[in-house]
Amino acid sequence: MSRTWKESLMTIPGIGASLLPKLACPLCWPAYAGLLTSVGLGFLISAKYLMAVTAAFLLLSVTALAFRAYRRHGYAPFALGLFAAVGVLVGKFSWESNPATYVALGLLVIASVWNAWPHGIAVPDCCTEKSINEGE
Repeated sequence: MSRTWKESLMTIPGIGASLLPKLACPLCWPAYAGLLTSVGLGFLISAKYLMAVTAAFLLLSVTALAFRAYRRHGYAPFALGLFAAVGVLVGKFSWESNPATYVALGLLVIASVWNAWPHGIAVPDCCTEKSINEGE
């Protein structure tokens, strides 16, 4: 096989992933269940492993909020995200309360948006209206 043929074969997984259905579509969940089952990962869908998988993904999202938090908006979005992640786990698996789970998920989204929100643009003192008026 030539080198270009091998390189083009390496694009097949990326093309396959782009053809997968979106997560937001509830009709696509059977497709995901079939895909996971076909590769031997169907056990992840059972309730026995759902808490561990959920905790792992929540840990990933809270870690992303903590990563370089001091350079963005401080540790407040991280603290809100940590509170929300605990709320998701408690609301879903301990209390079995959908409203508590959804409120906690909303707080996690708010923490993520807050963390990603850009800071205001810093304007040098030479370009403020006060310094321009003083120069006249």
